[in-house]
This record gives sequence, structure tokens and C-alpha cells, in this order.
Amino acid sequence: MPLLITDYSWTQTDSTVYISVPLKGVRASQVDIIATDQYLKVHFPPYLFEAFLAQPVDEDKSTAKVGNGAALLTLSKKTEELWDQLMLTTGTLETQVELPAPRASGSIQVTFTPRVFPTALRESRVAEEEEWLRKQVEARRATSDALKDLKDLKEEERNPDWLKDKGDKCFSTGDYQGAVNAYSLAIRLNRKVPALFSNRAACHLKLKNLHKAIEDSSEALELLTPAVPANAAARARAYVRRGTAFCQLQLYTEGLQEYQAALKIDPENAKLQADTQRIRDIIQGSAKVKT
Repeated sequence: MPLLITDYSWTQTDSTVYISVPLKGVRASQVDIIATDQYLKVHFPPYLFEAFLAQPVDEDKSTAKVGNGAALLTLSKKTEELWDQLMLTTGTLETQVELPAPRASGSIQVTFTPRVFPTALRESRVAEEEEWLRKQVEARRATSDALKDLKDLKEEERNPDWLKDKGDKCFSTGDYQGAVNAYSLAIRLNRKVPALFSNRAACHLKLKNLHKAIEDSSEALELLTPAVPANAAARARAYVRRGTAFCQLQLYTEGLQEYQAALKIDPENAKLQADTQRIRDIIQGSAKVKT
């Protein structure tokens, strides 16, 4: 029975999906890749990565690069839009997908490279980094229709950056509700700035508004895409805040998953390592829960 690969990673833009599958020390020559418009298999015995894709891709325009310890797949979407998920779930497969009849593998182009890059995925992240920068420019230019309903505000109060600074100052002095108010008004003016949601999540944690903290952390993570080095720290903070909210709701398994996601981004963070281990100990019953 093959060993299923679960520690893959993926990111996306409107037009492309990028998947990285670790090769577990297997030589590139042993990797077999099969692709159709909605099915993907990367097989290198005894390991297997298999995906029924959430949406169809154009296999003729898709490529794969095998080398440097990973199979890097670049899949061209047939429809330009962001996917909610990479794969169909088992239930969705059973109710919505008519599996294709067996046929020859797709014409996805595979190249092998012995080169070693300083950053293993650097080449595949260029498009993602450009997409992230584009989104930041758009966020700064965004003008909300809420301005029409906020005519009584002072000029500075119509500036999301000014409101964010005000929220940050309120938070630093312990005025968490004041910070929530400032961030909330800034969000009404511009919903494309992830820091506003992430910072408001931190306030909700202080105020024990735990479900709201989860919602805001999730919204921040939605905006922090594609995943690139420039937003790594912000993503780690959002995962920790969502994980903390889960733990305070005594949903420790869900909390552990969030902390592990943060630790994957920042593996050398000693405090994060310790907090993650403490959650494991709570789940295993070897640590007491702080009240």
C-alpha cells in the first residue's frame, strides 16, 4: 500500500495553481507524473500524491519541474478565478463528479533539473510575488462606497491608515474596545487590508470575543494570498491568533493545527515551538489547562 503524501503545499493566482510535492529523498528519475484536466498523480514508490482537482486545468499549458528535492507543478486554470480549495472532498466526488474513463496520461511537460537554488521554490514564486505586490497596490488605491455614508467624519477619520495607527495606539494602551472601533471603521473604508482584520482579531482575543477573533483571523488569511515571503510573518500571526481562539474555546485539536501551520512558516521560533508542544501535551493529557 503506498504512503500518501500529506505535507505538500500549494498556492494560486487567478490563472495558475502552483503545487510543491516533496520527494522524500527519492531520485528524480523515479518520479512518474500523470495528469488530466481534473486529476493529478505524482508517484514515486513507495510514496503517492493524488488529487482530484476542484476545478479543471489546461493540461497542455501545464508544466512540472522535478529536482531539488521536490516536484513543482504549474497548472494553468481553464477559468480565471480563485479556488476555494485545491481538491474535491470525498463527499463531493461521490455526489458531483463523474470520473473520466481511463485514458492516456495528459501532455503535461516535465523537466528535470540538477541545479540547486538558494531558495528551492524561488522560480515558482515569481508569479506569486508579483500577484501579492499587485494586490497591495490595489488595496492602497481602494476607495470604499462607505465614504458616502460617512460625511460627518473629519478628514483624517476617512483615512484607513490614520485609523489603523489610532487602533494600534489604543491597543498598546489597553483600550481594546477603542482599537476595535478604529479598525472596524477602517475596514468599512477599505476591506482589502489584511492587517486591519488581523489586528482586530488580536483585540477580540483580549475581549474574549473568540468567535469574532476566528472570523477576523480567517478573513486576514484570505487576504494574505498568495503565500510569499513578504507576507510570511503576517500569516504566522494570523494562524496563531486563530489557534489561540480555538484553544480558548477548548478546541485544542483545531488550535494545534493552526499553531502547526504557523510553525511551518517560522520553524525556528522558540516560543512558537513551546506553545505548540504545550497544546500537544494538553491533548495528550500531560499538561494542565490554564484557566
